[in-house]
Amino acid sequence: MTIHAFDQLHIPQTLAAGPGPGNTDARVLARFAAAGTADHMQADVLRGMVECKHMLRQIWGTQNVHTFGVAGTGWSALDMMLSVIKPGDKVVAFSNGTFSGIDALTIRIRAATPQELEDNPMDPQAASVTVVEIPHGTSVTGDMVEAVLAEHKPQWAFMAHWETGSGRINDLQGFSDACEKHHAMGLIDAVSSLGVENFSIDDYPGVHGWASCPQKGICCLPLTYAPVSFTDAYIELLRARGAYAYCHHAVFEARHWGIVDGQDVEKGTYHRTHSAYAVAAFHEALRLTLQETLAKRAADYTFHEAALRKAVEMMGCEVTSNMTSLIVLNLPGNLAGREMDLVQKCRSDGFGIWPTLSAPVQVRIGILNQLNRHAIEDIVARFAEAMRAFGADIDQAAIDAVMADHYDQAIAAE
Repeated sequence: MTIHAFDQLHIPQTLAAGPGPGNTDARVLARFAAAGTADHMQADVLRGMVECKHMLRQIWGTQNVHTFGVAGTGWSALDMMLSVIKPGDKVVAFSNGTFSGIDALTIRIRAATPQELEDNPMDPQAASVTVVEIPHGTSVTGDMVEAVLAEHKPQWAFMAHWETGSGRINDLQGFSDACEKHHAMGLIDAVSSLGVENFSIDDYPGVHGWASCPQKGICCLPLTYAPVSFTDAYIELLRARGAYAYCHHAVFEARHWGIVDGQDVEKGTYHRTHSAYAVAAFHEALRLTLQETLAKRAADYTFHEAALRKAVEMMGCEVTSNMTSLIVLNLPGNLAGREMDLVQKCRSDGFGIWPTLSAPVQVRIGILNQLNRHAIEDIVARFAEAMRAFGADIDQAAIDAVMADHYDQAIAAE
């Protein structure tokens, strides 16, 4: 038998400048590394979990008792939220990008009858589900939601709040209003908006389920807990009908966070073997969010995205997104068709930008946790250098001038 020797893995420092994950704050990594070896029932671990659920309620802006974290990525939170859907349920789902499209597939899997699932196991066509395909680069509007819900009268309605596949913000207020009017229970993918936009979920009573992630706006890597929040009406329905899940069952999982029979158990309770390291990192990321405040963070994203947008437009790119943590752009005409090559070149140089994952192929540049002038100027300089390497005529002096003007005006205003 041949025994293979594997070299120690070394992952170099790179700049994560895509749609997510974001760049983790040094304080979060420090709390992760400094956590002692402790079992999952150690008193400080339990205290951390209790405090995390309370911090999440403040960040979400909610009184929902069933607000906690699902171990894993945003996919885990979404799977939990959508597990309430059962075969034959009538659902309307809006899709305007890669990730809301995957969410819509999850919904079709959940709502498919046994025969529909057997007929097409990898892509079931559930007759009870209506997927509304919105053109790439277009936002879902309240009028769109109103028209479809009025026609179909579903039990459930689904939408992504911010869709990173196309860089579009969808109309949360219009969605909630339409759900209320037509008695649909709204479900929202908030993976890309939580911790970036300043909003309170209790302001949207038409929405009963929310799912997010730890590695984007909350900026917590290593992966820890994906935030979720559910209204009492959602939980009552789940209790009454059940779900084909255990690990991602909202009532069962809430017990691990000291939420039992709709009440907080403040001393903590027995739970699955959550890591002390993960609890410590997640706790610190939530503390940072509250200390900075969502209002300030949202304003900073808006300000710095505007600087990046001006710079890439000076390079001849067309920006088609309206998110504040992510630029989605078309390259200048002479570079059209070379998006993947340019992205790969940047990534090989430690500059982690992304292409879109579905047609049309565009370039995505993110600024998660890069909320300072130096960071944005670094991103702009790296992208300009890559563009020049591909033959673009970049007027660096003009770009520097527009960036300086943007930041100097802010300094003057202070």
